[in-house]
This record gives sequence, C-alpha cells and structure tokens, in this order.
Amino acid sequence: MKFEVFDNRLCELGEGPLWHPVREQFFWFDIMGKRLLSRVGARLLSWSFDEHVSAAGWIDRETLLIATETALRRFDIESGAHEPVTRLEADDPVTRSNDGRADPMGGFWIGTMGKAAEPGAGAIYRFYQGALEPLFPEITIPNSICFSPDGRRAYFADTPSRCIRVQTLDSEGWPEGAPEVFVDLSDEGLNPDGSVVDAEGGLWNAQWGAGRVARYLPDGRFDRAVALGGRHASCPAFGGPDLRRMIVTTAREGMRDPDAAQGVVYEVDPGVCGQAEHRVVV
Repeated sequence: MKFEVFDNRLCELGEGPLWHPVREQFFWFDIMGKRLLSRVGARLLSWSFDEHVSAAGWIDRETLLIATETALRRFDIESGAHEPVTRLEADDPVTRSNDGRADPMGGFWIGTMGKAAEPGAGAIYRFYQGALEPLFPEITIPNSICFSPDGRRAYFADTPSRCIRVQTLDSEGWPEGAPEVFVDLSDEGLNPDGSVVDAEGGLWNAQWGAGRVARYLPDGRFDRAVALGGRHASCPAFGGPDLRRMIVTTAREGMRDPDAAQGVVYEVDPGVCGQAEHRVVV
C-alpha cells in the first residue's frame, strides 16, 4: 500500500481529521497554528482561531462541535462564527484540548493535556446530554479515542505509556469496569497517537516518530502497517463516499530542519471500509 499527498499545506501539529458524511468533506486541525483546515476539490479552506483547536465532531450539515483549549464550541462552517457550548478546563492556563471523537450514542469524548506535556496534567471527558463529565484523570497526552462498531468498546491511550487501552461501555456509552491493555507497544518503542476503528473492528493507529499507521485486529494482534512520508504521524480518518479512503495528519513539531514531507496530510488506500463518523447530539 502506497501513500500520496492529500494536502501539502504545512502543519506544525496536524491533528483531528474528520470526514463529514453529509457534506462529504474532510476537516483537520493545525493545533499549534490555531487553524481548522479543509478542502473541496481544488478549493483550499482555512479558519483561524485565537486559541488552540484540536478535534471536532459533526452536529448537522452546517455545524461542527469544535474542541478548543477552553471550551467545546458550536462552529458554523459557512460563516466561521462560533459560540461556546460548555467550558473545558477554562480556568487552567496550563492545559489545552487534544484528541477527541464522537461516540455512537451521540456523546463526544475529548482529552486535555498540558501545553508542555506536563505529566498527569490532562484528563479525558465525555460531553453527553448537555453535560461534560470527567472519565479518566491524570492523563499526560490523551490520544487514540475511538469506538468499536457495536458501540460497546472505547479505546484510548496516554501516549507516554506506549499502551492503547480498551474500555467496556454500558448501553448509554459510559465506562463499565476498569480499562484494560489492548496493545502494549513498549517493546517496539512505538508511541501511539490518534486512532480510528474500521468497519471490521480493526484499529488503525498513527505512530508518532515511526512514520506509519498500523492496524490491530479486535483481539489486539498486529495486522499490517502503511508507511508514510511524514515521520510524526498523528491521526487517521476514513472518508470518501464509500469510506474506503484514509487520510493521515502529520506534524513538524520538535523537528530540526524538517523537509517538505513533514506536516502535510497523506492519503492511503487502507484496503478496508471505515465506519461513518457519529453525529454529536448537542
């Protein structure tokens, strides 16, 4: 499986790719550049913010829910106007939002972290039925938030631990019992960044510093990996009319003299169909 460049605009920290299934349009973020980006054919789109932005879910055709460093915000795609839905660690200047994704029940999971990756400064929350509830405290770099096709398993990682964890969910999407290790990448020295689950239940994990996105079967066994031109792979997303395209964001953050392959968005053929992104109920 080969990669090609989907969008060559350079992102310091590309993250949070999302396929809007109604608009049939990819969106993604440059966290450090405080930008939301998209494209429609050859038309390049970009929106700037006055604080870090990192993840999104879709509410309806015209509206996204966007995670910023201080809030979850309702964002109008056409006008660029946005307004707060709920505060997110707004009184803590140390932290910002990071990885997030809508769950099958209409909720939205969002992680926070220290802007300098301060150990244990972040957490993972769930926004559901108008309330933001903490799920997992003392997280350093929250990543890999994604869900199984049946909606009864959630995945997440604290990247420095080099483990992706799996959490059983109840019928309303709340954690049931304690999370368990799904994949331990410590022996390989791999750093799990963002993930997405395909229609067969395979988890695709972007691996920071390794220049690849790797697929793990529902029982945690390694299946295959796709190499990328960008060394700091950060998050994959399925999209396209048949959900058989995958884009992967990358980053230039922390690199000395990065070349033009770093920080762009790549496209690969994953050879499997993805899941449609779930709608956020606000």
